Amino acid sequence: MPDPIRINPGNNVSSQSVQRPQAVPAKGPSFAETLAQKTSKQGITFSTHAQKRLQVRDINLTDDNLTRLAKAVEKVEKRGGRDSLVLMDDLAFIVNVKDKLIVTALDAKERGEGVFTQIDSVVLAD
Repeated sequence: MPDPIRINPGNNVSSQSVQRPQAVPAKGPSFAETLAQKTSKQGITFSTHAQKRLQVRDINLTDDNLTRLAKAVEKVEKRGGRDSLVLMDDLAFIVNVKDKLIVTALDAKERGEGVFTQIDSVVLAD
């Protein structure tokens, strides 16, 4: 039977003697970098919050999705929308239209009761 682990309260370990694991550099561009590259062509951007929601909720947007989203934002901008809900397939996006900024993203599982407040317009992405 192995010896039990014993803690010696009189033995202080300084933080300098503890080796911390080194961060491993990521291979290739990060999720945020990839998303920024794709959306910059469309004229829309994603907030840090929206980027995290896309990642956590495993929402993958294709180039076609981004084009549709950008066109929907343009459409609501022409009509004077300021804070809009963009519905595309089973996804919902809250958009700050003036800044062309996607504030958050939701899929069908995350919509809850389906009540959205503090928006002035809704647009369906073609």
